[in-house]
Amino acid sequence: MRFALSNDLTELTTERLVLTTWTAEAVGAVLAGVDRRPAHWAADFPADGDRVIAGLLETNPDWLGVYGHRLITERRTGLVVGSIGLFWPPSDGVLELGYGVVASHQGRGYATEAATALAAFALGAPGVHTVVAGVALSNPASVRVLEKAGFDRFETVPAEDGGELARYRMTTVPELRHA
Repeated sequence: MRFALSNDLTELTTERLVLTTWTAEAVGAVLAGVDRRPAHWAADFPADGDRVIAGLLETNPDWLGVYGHRLITERRTGLVVGSIGLFWPPSDGVLELGYGVVASHQGRGYATEAATALAAFALGAPGVHTVVAGVALSNPASVRVLEKAGFDRFETVPAEDGGELARYRMTTVPELRHA
């Protein structure tokens, strides 16, 4: 996986995506609903998870940084199709990753591409040695995202809903895993 960073680190560009840091304006637009919905958002963005993240970012504006949450934009169309984020700062060198792509753009490998790039970026951040993510085993598509991105499953724990939650981690940049 190759990616490029803008000089100010606010844009991470992959083959098909641009991961741009959330701004206070984007947070406001998500929270305002359809009244302030920008034209460059996919018709079904934001999804419920994006609204949750926007609420967290409004409450914690210090999370609006280069090591925080990012909007996932399709390079070809310029449409925002999801979001992905790191829950900064690291706890004992570990960062949590979360992601979501709207239904209209799922099944294209965007979540895998974004997760791979952002995890690799995070592993180069000061004080970070591990990126982790959790996914309900009842969500096989999300399980595949993490496995294709190069994360290793290290435990399964009971989930709050009575199901099981698989915990995944990445400790080395995927390109270097088999070197």
